[in-house]
Amino acid sequence: MKRKGIISILFIFLVVLAGCSAGKVKLPAQSEVTDKVLKDVFAEHGMKVGTCISANVTQKEATSNLMVAQFNSCTMENAMKPDYILDQAQSKAAGKPVVKFNKEAISLMGWAKKNGFSMRGHTMIWHSQTPDWIFRKDFAINGDYVDREEMLARMEALISGVFEELKTLGYIDLFYAYDVVNEAWMEDGSMRASNWRTIIGDDYLWYAFYYADKYAPESIDLYYNDYNEQYKADCIAEFVKTLKDDDGRSLIDGIGLQAHLFTADDVTTYLEGVDILAETGLKLELTEVDVGLGKYQGALVNTDTNLKTQGRYCYELFQGLFERADAGKIRMDAVTFWGFSDGFSWRREYSPQLYDSDLDPKYALYGVMQIKEHAGYDPAE
Repeated sequence: MKRKGIISILFIFLVVLAGCSAGKVKLPAQSEVTDKVLKDVFAEHGMKVGTCISANVTQKEATSNLMVAQFNSCTMENAMKPDYILDQAQSKAAGKPVVKFNKEAISLMGWAKKNGFSMRGHTMIWHSQTPDWIFRKDFAINGDYVDREEMLARMEALISGVFEELKTLGYIDLFYAYDVVNEAWMEDGSMRASNWRTIIGDDYLWYAFYYADKYAPESIDLYYNDYNEQYKADCIAEFVKTLKDDDGRSLIDGIGLQAHLFTADDVTTYLEGVDILAETGLKLELTEVDVGLGKYQGALVNTDTNLKTQGRYCYELFQGLFERADAGKIRMDAVTFWGFSDGFSWRREYSPQLYDSDLDPKYALYGVMQIKEHAGYDPAE
């Protein structure tokens, strides 16, 4: 390699390193700033506050202790998705889908119960992370796809099996909400392509909620969950109106807003989407919140300046949500962050969480907690 090229690469490396170092401004410890924790702040507005969990964080003392101190709700990051709960061998033997929670899922429910957490279930009917064999004859990888009636029967078996298995394991009472369907709509208002839709038809969505309503206990609210919800708000609002039984009774209890946001997104636009969805009268929950630095496919380095922007974004977002909840304009009973530490985030390159990789608080944490003087604002603001 030519000397000029080596020097250029070294320069870029030093710039990135300097930027990362700039992001390590040490903020005061949470206990030095406030005597409250996250769950105290959210309780003041009638909400639970949660995080996603996996064995990777529950089995580590430091991360487990932080979650127990700050949160009172949790969602499994992956372990309740269809790929993880459907047993192919047992399904073949039984001639219908068999739900069998794996060791991680059972361990996570045990952790939640031990530590006094409530849980959200995530998710049953989804175009992604669903084994292809559930759609095929004899549950064979290379089998032909089944017909509509068989697929409806399989959908019913999957949904009923989830609730039956939770009852059998003794964990059904942990759950207060369940995402029945995930990500079924596109930003242009069209329905997303999936094997569920191809085999059953567009009414697969109605049947998913019909079966969930049939088998879920009254204590579990049934949710439709989606991302980029601020751009789909009108579409989702119209869709949920169709989820009624023959007597006109709603089959759905709430709308899950994933809230995978970026500091380049407009807070006002997002809150306008929330207002549109609130007009449905259904409960709303932010279900997978993270706020990345920059924009999608355009991550910014975690400099102190960028982290302050993130803190101010979180302050304005939750100020808007709390004001609406307190005024009775939205029925929001829970918010779930999709993680808590940048080091464990699925989007760690965007530094999207409330705590950094060392579990130290960020401006974002104090923004969510509405502590403005530590949320990245200049003293004069």
